[in-house]
This record gives sequence, C-alpha cells and structure tokens, in this order.
Amino acid sequence: MQNIKLARVESLLREILPSALANLSDTRLNTLNVVEVRCSRGKYFAEVLLDAPFASEVEQKEILKQLKKAHSLIKEYCLEETGWFRCPDFKFVFDRSLEKENRLDAIFESLQKEREKQRKGSIDDTYTRT
Repeated sequence: MQNIKLARVESLLREILPSALANLSDTRLNTLNVVEVRCSRGKYFAEVLLDAPFASEVEQKEILKQLKKAHSLIKEYCLEETGWFRCPDFKFVFDRSLEKENRLDAIFESLQKEREKQRKGSIDDTYTRT
C-alpha cells in the first residue's frame, strides 16, 4: 500500500512541477523538462531529474543555483495546487541517462560498422583466393 501512495505522490509532482517552473520569471527555468521525480519513503525529500538539452555544463550549474533560490516559490506553488499540509524538499539534478544512452548507441553503431568492414574484407579475400 505504501508503494502505491508513493507512486501517486511522485506522479502528481511530475505533473505539477513543470507548471511551477513555468510560473517563474527566469526563461531558462521555464523550459526545463521534468523527467522523473523520486520521493523518499516518508515523502519529506524528492529528487527531481531534469532535462535541458539546450544547456551547457556551465549553464546547468547556473540553472541549479537559480532553482535553489526559487525553491520556496516552487514549494509554495505545489502546496497551493495539491492542498497538502507539507511539501517535500526538492533536490534538482540533471538526468544524465540520456547522454549515457546516446554514447552507448554510438559505440554499438561503430562496433557494427567495424564488424561489417571485417566481414566484407573476409568475403573479398575468399573471392581473390579462388
């Protein structure tokens, strides 16, 4: 039963947080995508995974600073929208899983090309021998 309640809270926060970010005055924060929300068991803490493909490493650090400053406004918005008595403390981090996945895809693609070159080379060798 606890896991269902936790999943509901995470789902609700995933819906509400983009609206909360859209209400902020900083345009960099308005365009952030909320990828996932992970709440602690007691729902006192929530890790919010963000995606900002447009932002460089330096810009991401600046965005995280701005999110820390806007933390109370975001919590206030969530409390207003949900009617909860207490809102979890948010820790915003950028999701790196997509970058890792893209890197792995590129590695697999290069391995496949290398394999095809080797296969083609071995086929050419058999034709020249006969």
